Amino acid sequence: VFDFPFLKGDPKTALQSEYSIVLTETMANKLFGNTNVLGHTVRIDSSDYFTVSGVIKDPPINSSLEFNYLIPWTYMKKVGWDDDRWENNNIRTVVLMKPGIEEATANKLFANVVKKHAGDLENELFVHPLEKWHLRSSFNNGINDGGEITLVRMFCIIAGFILLIACINYVNMSTARSQKRAREVGIRKVVGAGRGSLITQFLGESVLVSFFAGAIALLLLYPALLAFNYLIGDHLSVPFGNYKFWIAAFLFMIITGVLAGIYPAFYLSSYQPVKVLKGHFKRIRVFVTPRKMLVTLQFTFAIVMIICTIVIYRQIKHTQERDRGYHGNGLAYMYMKGKMEQNYPVIREELLSSNAISDITRSNCPITDVWSNGDNYDWEGNPKGERHVVMRFSADRNYVSTMGLQLLQGRDLNTSEFPSDTSSVLINQAAAKMMGAGDSAVGKKIRQGEKEYEIVGVIQNFIPNMPYQAFMPAIIHGDTKSFGAISFRLNEEREKDDNLAAIAGVFKKYNPDYPFEHFFADETYEAKFATEKIIGTLAAFFAGLTVFISCLGLFALAACLAESRIKEIGVRKVLGASVTRITALLSKDFFQPILLAIAIASPLAWWGMDHWLSGYAYRTSISWWVFATAALLVILIAIVTVGYQTIKAAIANPVQSLKTE
Repeated sequence: VFDFPFLKGDPKTALQSEYSIVLTETMANKLFGNTNVLGHTVRIDSSDYFTVSGVIKDPPINSSLEFNYLIPWTYMKKVGWDDDRWENNNIRTVVLMKPGIEEATANKLFANVVKKHAGDLENELFVHPLEKWHLRSSFNNGINDGGEITLVRMFCIIAGFILLIACINYVNMSTARSQKRAREVGIRKVVGAGRGSLITQFLGESVLVSFFAGAIALLLLYPALLAFNYLIGDHLSVPFGNYKFWIAAFLFMIITGVLAGIYPAFYLSSYQPVKVLKGHFKRIRVFVTPRKMLVTLQFTFAIVMIICTIVIYRQIKHTQERDRGYHGNGLAYMYMKGKMEQNYPVIREELLSSNAISDITRSNCPITDVWSNGDNYDWEGNPKGERHVVMRFSADRNYVSTMGLQLLQGRDLNTSEFPSDTSSVLINQAAAKMMGAGDSAVGKKIRQGEKEYEIVGVIQNFIPNMPYQAFMPAIIHGDTKSFGAISFRLNEEREKDDNLAAIAGVFKKYNPDYPFEHFFADETYEAKFATEKIIGTLAAFFAGLTVFISCLGLFALAACLAESRIKEIGVRKVLGASVTRITALLSKDFFQPILLAIAIASPLAWWGMDHWLSGYAYRTSISWWVFATAALLVILIAIVTVGYQTIKAAIANPVQSLKTE
């Protein structure tokens, strides 16, 4: 199915033996160095020994398949992982399709297979191309509704708008200098230059500027990519060795230069030589209005970005302050490895006697994660055929106290004191509500297949998965096996480092083949905000960049207006106008496009953020002050930007502007 290149060994026979293993190149070098690894022995989980039968190249860094070694599936059957239940969704099945077979055809085939072997299975199976898995892996009721591709598209659109704003700035700055170049145009036309040649000249200038900007961008690309990779925790790279990249970059620079220079080229080439050589130029109203419209567009996008950034950070903060339902401070966990399972009783006793921890328990997974869901639970009063997705956990004694969960009804699970607790469960508030049990859930029975369980306690809702989701029903089974994690609470009366040193000593004693690898629940929970924090950081960066570029455009507009009205300003000063009055007169025209931008951006930003927040069950509100803050911030920046040019024009000596009149 997969064509991973083999460096050593035969791909046809490498995994035929139940105890054979294929290592990646990195893992082989890590374990055996540069020696011939074929035939060497590797031990996994301190139990079984495997013979190295092959070495393959490491999976590409952009692959969704990440592994260090491969072992035969026949071995998984030996250790009990070959679960052949049709409702089991923990195992991914990969199918190699024949050329020309479409997804719809394959889905019909799988539907017939499921109907034949598991006719009562209500879940629908469907195929999804592996090449789409990384960016398009979000599903809702079996329908692909996006994934990481949504973020890629969003930031591509933002980058496009920023490029558009930069092009608008070039237009504004070119037209701001139009009077200085008008005589050049007039002279060129007098000596025989046609409008076409002038347009070509001006477009050539803009394309040349684009190439200079592109060269600078390529120089900045490497450090920028390093910073971006650090932010997202990935290893993106630029294909400098691919000629297609350079062709695309070359064409992109040309297109950008043409788009930025097309309006100034036609505008400047339209001057009539007789008028411009006499000092007569187009009235300011003819070309200022388009410029104001472009500045309005710039600041509309800038305000939208500012509002979006504020809302994103409010959503993150709002969710971080949400009650997660358990006490995460001082709670740590480890994954079961090696001899931890068989030595757990003595590990537990020594850790408690060491005074390094205050409580300890086992469970199928950490409380910060969900490894199993089920929809085959039933209870008295549940409508026939109605299914509900439930988070399924297995836990040992002291689960509630170790995790810091709040017990609302009944008691905790304890198979040591109550052996019958292997047929008992805890449920959370959401599960009690789903069952319609209310305040009398304890003692009720639930069924899963042929087995019946008694509810012995009800706990407060808690968040084991994504913190933005609504509380899901959870059922915690009492168990004496099938544990995947050990959780313990550090003794808060002792130093953290002293506690960890004592705990590490116990695990080194009873699980010597494995390092002491622990994780803190608080840190794991905080990592769940990583994507939103990246979005917020990038949004803040793009918002700042947009505002900066927009202010450059506003600066150009202020320079243009001040230059075109320099004689008017001189006359007003001669007639007694004060610097304050002239500054106010010049400034009022600049705030028209900004106020219009605020009016346009506010509803656009509200619509976009409301749509984004609709994807979260637990969401913040979009308050009025968010829009007011963005508006005031932009107005303040505009005042500073415009103020320099207007005050400079207002304090200029009128003699200099009127001496030729």
